[in-house]
Formats: sequence, C-alpha cells, structure tokens
Amino acid sequence: MLELRDLVSAYGPIQALKGISLRVEEGEIVALIGANGAGKSTTLMTISGARPVLRGTIRFAGEAIAGDPPHVIVARGIAQVPEGRRIFSRLTVRENLEMGGFLQRTRSALEEDLKRVFSAFPVLRERQVQLGGTLSGGEQQMLAIGRALMARPRLLLLDEPSLGLAPILVQHIFRIIRDLNRQGLTILLVEQNARAALQLARRAYVLETGRVTLEGEAAALLQDSRVRRAYLGEGE
Repeated sequence: MLELRDLVSAYGPIQALKGISLRVEEGEIVALIGANGAGKSTTLMTISGARPVLRGTIRFAGEAIAGDPPHVIVARGIAQVPEGRRIFSRLTVRENLEMGGFLQRTRSALEEDLKRVFSAFPVLRERQVQLGGTLSGGEQQMLAIGRALMARPRLLLLDEPSLGLAPILVQHIFRIIRDLNRQGLTILLVEQNARAALQLARRAYVLETGRVTLEGEAAALLQDSRVRRAYLGEGE
C-alpha cells in the first residue's frame, strides 16, 4: 500500500531523513521505533505532505504522491493523528470531528461518518457538545483518532498515541488501535513505547539519526539483543 524509497527530507540545512526506505502492506500494522530525534515524526509528516521531499519517492497504492499537498493526500486515503493530539481546544467534540470530515460533500455522508466514530468511541458521543480542551488526555487522544477516521482513510498514520497517558489509558488506546486494524484499517505507527509497539505491530523499522538501521518481523525485533538493549532497557 505504501512504499518509501531513499527518502530525504530536511529542516533548512539539517537533513532529518537520510535516505529512508520502507513499505507497508495492506492490512498491516507497521511500527517505527527509535530515540527522540531519529526522524520518526518527520517520516510521517513527509508522507502526509507537511514536510518537503528533497529526494526519493513515496508511492501510495501504486501512485507517486511526493509533492502533493496535504489535502490531496488526505483525499487519496491517508490521514494522520499528530503527536500531542493537536485537537481544536476551543471547538466542541462534534465540531472537531466535523473538521475531520471536510471532504464529505453531503450532510448525510458526514452524519454517517459521525455515527461510525461514535460507535467506535461512545465517550465522544457523550461529550459531543463539550469543548475539546476540557477533555482528559485519553479522551483527547480518542478525539484525535476519531477526527482522522472522519476522512475515511485507507492508511492511518499514528504519531505517539500513548504520549502523556496513564498506563491504563495506554492499554485502552492500544486496544482501540488493534480493533481498528482488525476492521481492515492499515496503520503506520510511531511510538516511543517500543515494547508496546512491537507487541502490537506485524513488522517494524528501527530509525537512528534519519536512517533505517534494523527492520523485520516485530516479534523477532522484540527478541533482538540490540533492540532490547537500546529501546527496552535490558542488558545494561
């Protein structure tokens, strides 16, 4: 479904991605793990059109998308849940979700999508007239995911969904991600909690300073001594 080849992106003179190549097959959860500053979030933002591609290619469903603006990429079927959630704090829950459904041409289609999101996240139905900024951290994360789902994506880019959440809420969010995948949604997951990400994903890539240094089946990487030492806090 998604293929990156030799992808290079930068912030001014500083190269954040130094020739990344990866693929995501339809129906998979693929994880990107690595230390802060490794290029994980930049990878997602470059896929979604929020960062420029200096060199390399991005193909989605067989078509080149590098250089397309974000709204075109969303229309193609890719939606991103950004790090830190970034909901509209002064809009209600329902208004946040409606912003995510901006591509829908009819009110009936928008209402159908709202029903689907409320079915997946009943708490959002209960809070739909509440301002987004007054929700708990876990509820805001559900709202951010729900907003992305309003675009009817084929591929969901998830950036640090567990960030800042209590452990019990982290477990709940990861159950939601697993359920969405079981319903057919393909997911590319960036997650600082390497153990949880590798337990959830089918395959994974390890990024270090803008390069892929390891890749493979997630279960195998979970047992890799280099990963256990660097990202799971073991063997030190």
